[in-house]
Amino acid sequence: MMKKSNTPTEATNPSPAARPKKQALAVAMVLALGLAGGWAILRGGPAVAGADAHAHGEGEAPHEEAPSVAAPPVVAASAPAVAASSADGGEEFVELSDEQLQRQAIRLEAAGPAKLARSLELLGEVKLNQDRSVLVTPRLAGQVEAVRVSAGDRVQAGQVLAVISSQALADQRSELLAAQKRLALARGVYEREKKLWEEKISAEQDYLQARQAFQEAEITAENARQKLQALGAGAAASGTAGLTRYEVRAPMAGVVVEKKISVGEVLKDDAPIFQLADLGTLWVELSLPVQALGQLQIGARGRIQGAPASEPALTLSHIGSTVAEQSRSAMARLLLPNPRGQWRPGQPVTVALQTGQTGASAEVTVPVAVRNEALQSREGRDEVYVREGQRMVARAVRLGRSDDRHTEVLQGLSAGERYASANSFVVKADLGKSAAAHAH
Repeated sequence: MMKKSNTPTEATNPSPAARPKKQALAVAMVLALGLAGGWAILRGGPAVAGADAHAHGEGEAPHEEAPSVAAPPVVAASAPAVAASSADGGEEFVELSDEQLQRQAIRLEAAGPAKLARSLELLGEVKLNQDRSVLVTPRLAGQVEAVRVSAGDRVQAGQVLAVISSQALADQRSELLAAQKRLALARGVYEREKKLWEEKISAEQDYLQARQAFQEAEITAENARQKLQALGAGAAASGTAGLTRYEVRAPMAGVVVEKKISVGEVLKDDAPIFQLADLGTLWVELSLPVQALGQLQIGARGRIQGAPASEPALTLSHIGSTVAEQSRSAMARLLLPNPRGQWRPGQPVTVALQTGQTGASAEVTVPVAVRNEALQSREGRDEVYVREGQRMVARAVRLGRSDDRHTEVLQGLSAGERYASANSFVVKADLGKSAAAHAH
């Protein structure tokens, strides 16, 4: 019986004599790694990272080492010239030096007491300025073919508002055409008879008759032309349809405040179809008590309560010459500038109207007031811009009485504080730019 070989088993499990050699090799490798780690620690090299991580894991404070690569220098951002708000998010301000204030003509003035002219408060109503409005009437009966504008549209002088088909206009134009043809014929006869008479060929009587017929034809043609001009129509356009076409044009520039016309409607010759008005200036009409008649005079200034102080003042332009029997009041009219179109006809208002009294009783002294030019309206509130160091701070204020020069400040500003009394709109514009920049 043959004996099995043990060679594979011996290759897998080394003999006891080979084990001490491998153990010695492993110890040598561990010692070599330990020496390398110690050398790295002494040199401060990357090998310290593992030790630091272990130390941090045990709760020990890390030891800061100088970085091997120099970090780029940090550059401090310069302070902006304009800031949207202070550090605590409160007041809005803009940084402006004294030189910038002078260059932009922003004048500073101290708030303090001021004398305000006494005023009379009256209820009134905004109305159209009848001197700057007009009713458009076609002056010809006919059927509406087209309407080119609507209520609220702004139109220019001479602009076509509507087109009407009128048989009466066709008759007038036909009369003009016939008169012009008769005039051309009479002119030819007159010129021929004149030449024959000058050459002693025809009698003078024939020449005189031709001249008279020519002059009568001229009068007839001119009469037909004047009739068309009175109707606001010109000569006929080319074609038969042009005889009846009547263009209604705007007599002035303004806004269409009323429209009473529609396509297909048959119009009478005296029916107003549009009302145009210039809304740049309006009227405020109010009832003036009899006892106040002696206190007011033409040219007195007034202001609408609740309107921004920067709005133009009203001017008393008319006082009625009669007094109503029941109300015992006279009608007064003020001219209201309306450059931005914020006032509308029919709107009720309360007007503080300056009295025309003389002496100390005509004025009242208030403890704190600012010039009207200093007031600005922003985000639905009244503001003044106060000087604090090198900043102009937006200060919300509550306003009281006013006249054409000063406005009383009830809250938000103290006497002695310096504010921008001229060109304050420049500060407002800078604040707007700053807010837009911070929004982005």
